[in-house]
Amino acid sequence: MTRRTPRPVARHEFWVRALRGWDVGFYAITAVAGVSIAIEVRSLREAAVAVLGLAALVLAYLALGRRGAQRGDVLLTRTYLAVLVTVVVLEVGLSELGSVLLFVAYSQIWFFATRRLEGVLWSVLLTVAFAAAIVVREPGAVATVADAAELVGQVGTGLVFAIALGLWITWVSEQSEERAALVEELGAAQAELASTHHASGVLAERARLAQEIHDTLAQGFTSVVMLAQAASAELARDRVGPATERVGQIEQVARDNLAQARALVAAFGPPELERGTLGDALDRLAARFEAETHVRVEVDGLRELGAVGPEHAVVLLRAAQEALANVRKHADATVVRLTVGRDGDDVRLEVVDDGRGLPAGAVEGVGLRGMRERVDAGGGTLEVGSGPGGGTRVAVTLPRDTVPATSPLGDGGAAAPRPGTTREDA
Repeated sequence: MTRRTPRPVARHEFWVRALRGWDVGFYAITAVAGVSIAIEVRSLREAAVAVLGLAALVLAYLALGRRGAQRGDVLLTRTYLAVLVTVVVLEVGLSELGSVLLFVAYSQIWFFATRRLEGVLWSVLLTVAFAAAIVVREPGAVATVADAAELVGQVGTGLVFAIALGLWITWVSEQSEERAALVEELGAAQAELASTHHASGVLAERARLAQEIHDTLAQGFTSVVMLAQAASAELARDRVGPATERVGQIEQVARDNLAQARALVAAFGPPELERGTLGDALDRLAARFEAETHVRVEVDGLRELGAVGPEHAVVLLRAAQEALANVRKHADATVVRLTVGRDGDDVRLEVVDDGRGLPAGAVEGVGLRGMRERVDAGGGTLEVGSGPGGGTRVAVTLPRDTVPATSPLGDGGAAAPRPGTTREDA
């Protein structure tokens, strides 16, 4: 597992989001300080200097500080901080009421500083300049060592408090930005995961649909082609009766394929199972195969099969269809034995033919691969090998499948024997 590396946190973003609030506070405190200092100073000249200084501070805030914060321009913000310290020293030098500006100054230092050390250095510079302005304004304030110690203690306490508060607020802002970054990354990861799941689902559905088409429509079309070829051969020999029979079989296969196509479009289960039990579906499958190929099909075990759950019924039916399709295309068989039954709690299907068997080094085609995937998904096993008489044997075993009492596949799953078909019920 790779360790996530947090992205650098733009700490000023936390402050910039509250820029309007900072504007209101700055303008309000600056206005109060300007009025108070103008009233308190001794002369009109000092009042004018105080007002002009504060006006310059406001202009610098708009042109340098605020713009620098929005753009992330360090040069602009540092220039503004230099103007801020200068104006605060000027106002404090004119009147002790200039100390009100410290609320703005310390806050904006931590607002504009890009690093903790920078915030500490600007705070120290402001505090030293503030103390110097007091001494210039009132030289008697440090007439004795005790007075000097008192002044140092007062400004030092204020400095410590300002730095502590600035560091704490900075930590809070960084935590906020980190949480915002984590939320953003989590959202991106969730979106990527959802996209991956969607793509995986699309691929799985495509594979499932391709397998359904192969197991149903493709096999039906194969039957149509072979029956059409047989009908053409009969017509070539002027045997109209057998040719007509083949045409009827073609029509029936085409109708069945149409039903399969409609079922796929409607996302229903196999139409063979909708018309009855699994036993009925296997019985009809065997009858149709025998009629189309003239290969005898011996069906065994349907009566004792019992109820089979919908999912297992689909797997078994598709496996039987694929096995018989392979017999039609490759086996050149004369007899096929289709057996279903129970082996304890397991359900078992076996298709054995007396054809030519599997060639050496045979590779599984699309049909057998699809059958194996279906069986694996159902928790079962698939065996493909040589039969006892030299043909091919396909065996599917599925684990116990719980079936509701009102299973749509019927009670017992047995099919009525079809005329002309050999059935050997155990």
